[in-house]
Amino acid sequence: MSWSWFTDPDYWASRLAFQRMLAATYLLAFLVAANQFRALIGAKGLLPVSRFVERVPFRRAPSLFQFHYSDRLFAVVAWSGAVISALLVLGLFDAVPVWASLLVWAVPWVLYESIVNVGQLWYSFGWESLLLETGFLAIFLGPADLAPPAPVLWLLLWVLFRVEFGAGMIKMRGDPCWRDLTCLYYHHETQPMPGPLSWYFHHLPKSVHRLEALASHVTQLVAPFALFAPQPTATAAAVLVIVTQIWLVASGNFSWLNLLTITLALSALDSRLLPFHAPALAEPPLWDRVLVLAVTALLLVLSYRPARNLFSRKQIMNYSFDRLHLVNTYGAFGMVTKIRHEVVIEATDEPVLGPDTVWQEYEFKGKPGDPQRRPRQIAPYHLRLDWMMWFASLSSNYADEWLQPLAEKLLAADRETLKLLRHDPFQGERPTFVRARLFRYRFTTPAEHRATGEWWVRKPRGSALRAGRLGPDGTAVAAE
Repeated sequence: MSWSWFTDPDYWASRLAFQRMLAATYLLAFLVAANQFRALIGAKGLLPVSRFVERVPFRRAPSLFQFHYSDRLFAVVAWSGAVISALLVLGLFDAVPVWASLLVWAVPWVLYESIVNVGQLWYSFGWESLLLETGFLAIFLGPADLAPPAPVLWLLLWVLFRVEFGAGMIKMRGDPCWRDLTCLYYHHETQPMPGPLSWYFHHLPKSVHRLEALASHVTQLVAPFALFAPQPTATAAAVLVIVTQIWLVASGNFSWLNLLTITLALSALDSRLLPFHAPALAEPPLWDRVLVLAVTALLLVLSYRPARNLFSRKQIMNYSFDRLHLVNTYGAFGMVTKIRHEVVIEATDEPVLGPDTVWQEYEFKGKPGDPQRRPRQIAPYHLRLDWMMWFASLSSNYADEWLQPLAEKLLAADRETLKLLRHDPFQGERPTFVRARLFRYRFTTPAEHRATGEWWVRKPRGSALRAGRLGPDGTAVAAE
């Protein structure tokens, strides 16, 4: 039996670029986990892992933390993943045997899988599943001196296809503004976390916004099919995806979603079109070929429901059909918010509330707050609390689950929680009362910005969380 079809040396350089970028994304994800877990899911966090694993069995949330959880163990897992990822970025495992490469790439996947499956709401974003699905495929790509296995390369294209085509279809089925090309009139202003250039993107001419929407449709609904075409067509489609993702990076903050999408697109580039010369590459051993084919068969079977979902009238996005996140659905902004609201948390250290009470505002690292403060570039780093505050502004369902506990942490001046914020107006001291108000935000016009220096105009719209103080049991009670 000839195995000539099994490998494709023409993708050796793109395979290496893909592996480096993926390792860098892993590194970033583990650093985010290490820096933020104590306040969010730690033993004394807003949604503790220990409580989660008490009610959710291993079969529903496979994780190392199902056997034991402590903040120290989580830190070991997160920092171990970061170290392994950094070594992979440096290419220190490029020359290892095939079996060793498989095991090394499996380590960050297992560790991050364990984190995501107990991360609850804080890890419910589509880019978590995308990192896990992509990371699983990377296990079987092999070391640098091995010819890239064609089945894995095709599976990477299949992931990229679902990311792009899924996003395109959810838009066409969703908000009518995608069909009349007007969604970008609003999106740059109302997206979860605007970046430093979002104000300028928002004020582009409407004709440019319509062109943005049209280009999005071409990239997400047409280009994905070209990824499976012969070269150089596939490379051209991948380059179009990369350019579009760079545009998205410039216009907003979407964690490592854009970085991962670019990483996947790199795997479609033909190395013959790049200024590199391919070295002599070894063929995979028989056991590795059999393993790759078995994994390919498994993933193709698991792909049935995600593939059906792409063409379903009831399409869902950012959903995993299996507990290990092996094959998932993706998509974003099926509906575009036309008006921006923000939850602003304030507190006071005055002993009694009255009409003249002075309230001081907690400032977050990424989300809009002070109108004078220009939006920051955060991505590809991910500020989980800031992102969830955007969802809290859309629905009151989060108040009991974590917004109320967040207020209690602020009343207690919890050190780990305060680390997630940019500014604590009480410098680590306990306030007496805390409240959350809902504000309507909009970007200033160019004239308003020149006159005031402000990036936002905001007006109060009501209460998101009533003023309360810390009770004897450590929970917030409403102010009298």
